[in-house]
Amino acid sequence: MSAVEHRYEVTGHREIWSGRIFSVVSDDVTMPGGGTATRDYVTHVGAVAVVALDDAGQVVLIRQYRHPVGRHLWELPAGLMDVRGEDLAAAAVRELAEEADLTAGRVDVLVDLHSSPGFSNEVVRVFLARDLADVPAEQRHDRRDEEADLQVVRVDLDEAVGMVLAGEITNASCVAGLLAAARARETGFAELRRAEAPLPR
Repeated sequence: MSAVEHRYEVTGHREIWSGRIFSVVSDDVTMPGGGTATRDYVTHVGAVAVVALDDAGQVVLIRQYRHPVGRHLWELPAGLMDVRGEDLAAAAVRELAEEADLTAGRVDVLVDLHSSPGFSNEVVRVFLARDLADVPAEQRHDRRDEEADLQVVRVDLDEAVGMVLAGEITNASCVAGLLAAARARETGFAELRRAEAPLPR
């Protein structure tokens, strides 16, 4: 038996700032017991990330500078859902090629997450990519800005999970993706969703 949930209704909506990747908005929302409260949050285009697992049980990690935290972080190949109409799995494969010079023969949904629902509506879909192959040298992406500084390594999945638990990996989609990949491997990858599975609503 489930409790009756209050229906939160937006009675006022204001866009405070708008950019290419995200906007900042302010909503007036009805609260349980009467009255309204103002909630400011970030609307985000969303993102995809990829746990690329090779035949030796290693995963691809990238080390990239992230200006908001002022340091390099270990992450998964990832990118924005900013190409109108692009299939999410295709976006993940594109990012894998651009950031790690790899293609994948098989792509499945690993996990979905709301990266920080206290202040943003961002949804990240993390895929598991297998049957990896190198992108031919003449077809490789020309990396610019922070991407020009990318370090790409392969790490045993168990070692990567250890890095998560040791606090060496803190990027949310990377943490979730690696832990989910380790669990998926334990169950013989039987619980994976198909690449075209709908996003959570």
